[in-house]
Amino acid sequence: MAAATVRVPHQPDSITKQEARSTAYLESRLAARATATDEGFVIPVVDISPTLSSSLADRQAVAAQIRTACTTSGFFYVTGHGIPATTLSSILHQAKRFFSELSKEQKETLHIKRSKYGYGWEPSEYTSIAGDVETKEGFNFGYEGALDRSGGDGKYRNLDGSVGNANMWPAEEDLPGFYTSVKEYYGAVLDLARHLFRLFALSLDLPEDYFDRLTTHPGGIARLLFYPPSKTPSPTASLSAEEQIGLGAHSDYECFTLLLSSSIPGLEILKPSGNWHRVSYVSGSFIVNVADFLMRWTNGVYKSTVHRVVNKTSEARYSVPFFFSVNYDAVVETLPTCLADGEKSRYPPIRAGEYILERLNATTKDGKGYFGNEVVFPEDRKEQESTVGT
Repeated sequence: MAAATVRVPHQPDSITKQEARSTAYLESRLAARATATDEGFVIPVVDISPTLSSSLADRQAVAAQIRTACTTSGFFYVTGHGIPATTLSSILHQAKRFFSELSKEQKETLHIKRSKYGYGWEPSEYTSIAGDVETKEGFNFGYEGALDRSGGDGKYRNLDGSVGNANMWPAEEDLPGFYTSVKEYYGAVLDLARHLFRLFALSLDLPEDYFDRLTTHPGGIARLLFYPPSKTPSPTASLSAEEQIGLGAHSDYECFTLLLSSSIPGLEILKPSGNWHRVSYVSGSFIVNVADFLMRWTNGVYKSTVHRVVNKTSEARYSVPFFFSVNYDAVVETLPTCLADGEKSRYPPIRAGEYILERLNATTKDGKGYFGNEVVFPEDRKEQESTVGT
């Protein structure tokens, strides 16, 4: 298979910022009418163990299941992933430890206001993803070479194009073993994400390694999230006007998300009818959903589904979403294979890191971002070369 060099034109920062700050897609989904049909809406369980073999036919068969999910609900469960149950239970335990064992003073030293990228401790009142009063509390961290089992290529750039490790971690004496457990989990889920991206490529009738060049130093923001018990628990009831939302309605920003959660329900998916579907718990699985980059790459064929989290139970809920991105210095634009002859893309090209940072900035109190962050990339980024398999 030959390789061709493609020149991707530089896009002014204003285009990426405009796309990131636009709420048109979210508003259109929230405005869905109850008369719309939910026919075909399903969240399938996809066993990916056959893809760990050397059989291309097996991988293509699983990729076909993924395509069906991505063109309907935009969500699916992944089982047979090979990550040990002990690794999954350990990271959920670390989430509980972070929120219950650290004092507020210790958390304050890790406050996200000290980060340009929203890393660190995120108190519930400091951010809101959709303008709601949210009950969630979080701890956020991103890619660093030490967490990547492959070692990476040493070219990782932060969301704004800068270099250097931007994560903030609790001191070992404050939370012994925390970083070691996080490292084990992050490395395992990053490997899984890269494997899944190959299946996504096959699902789009692309070469299996199509996206490999874009994930040599990928973005991968992870969060430990705590949702406190409801003050008025009623698991089967509809959300009342007075009830607070754990995490407001939104679509995810990157390529796709792998979500691990405790058994306490809370995730809700917006169906085409505008009704909310409460997601069931499947032990040992990840819930995977399409995010904005894949929607843009496919010109809307794959759906970046709107979802939210509401804990209506009397127990605390913990979850660990992993938001898998391409290299932050990459440009995301619609794949030619997803455009019919003469068809134009619905989405202009955007810079990956800048788009995510702008979306994150919009969730802070004043919408100006962390540290009033402004994204400034080097002037020599007037065009970007990328090698694409043909």
